[in-house]
Amino acid sequence: MSAPAAPWPYPFWIAHRGAGRLAPENTLAAFALGHAHGYRMFECDARLSADGEVFLLHDDRLERTTDGRGEAVEQPWAALARLDAGAWHGPRHAGQRLPTLAQVLAFCRERDCMLNVEIKPAPGDEVRTGRRVAQVLAAESFATPPLSSSFSTAALAAAAAVAPALPRGLLLETFRAGWEDEARALGCVAVIAECAAWTPETAAQASAAGLRRLAYTANDDAEAQRLRALGLDGLITDRVDHFRP
Repeated sequence: MSAPAAPWPYPFWIAHRGAGRLAPENTLAAFALGHAHGYRMFECDARLSADGEVFLLHDDRLERTTDGRGEAVEQPWAALARLDAGAWHGPRHAGQRLPTLAQVLAFCRERDCMLNVEIKPAPGDEVRTGRRVAQVLAAESFATPPLSSSFSTAALAAAAAVAPALPRGLLLETFRAGWEDEARALGCVAVIAECAAWTPETAAQASAAGLRRLAYTANDDAEAQRLRALGLDGLITDRVDHFRP
């Protein structure tokens, strides 16, 4: 890969799961709050129901952020759609529902916002999830297409097969051996790594590979300054009330 020539179209600051920790994550209430704080790009987690609906939820299980129980992938969308996804965060958010990816895309389109969709498959559901997320994203029309990303190379490969023109990013906790070959094989435009994984050496490697460089989850002032100094292209943060986009 050669160094990227085209300007990077996405904002530097990206709101994690809609509004970080200020609202129930991955709900429309969180996106609205992140937008109210001036953010124009959001990160979210997309997975599948048993019957193939793409919706937002970080965990494989339902207990932490809804009043449901069990594995989300085992539930049909009709059951998941009835769950309360806001009361766990506080009474003012009681009644928030799990949104579909299509609803979030509509929110972003109406407000001229951008999106980083993490493909978050349940174990063993990587290929089905990658395909379905890519189908939903490819069906939408945006001036700047959503950036899809995943820790799962199988999910990214499935997404690439369905919608090769959509931009993709490889998510990494650490820069493991062979990561550059993986990103190249998947046709990625970016690598999105945990903050501590970014060093002058890894930043230079990613740049030499022609990849844009993003970090998660930047919540500390000193860390954000360090990452900026490395020349990164974007930071994903929970602190939407602190960092000005």
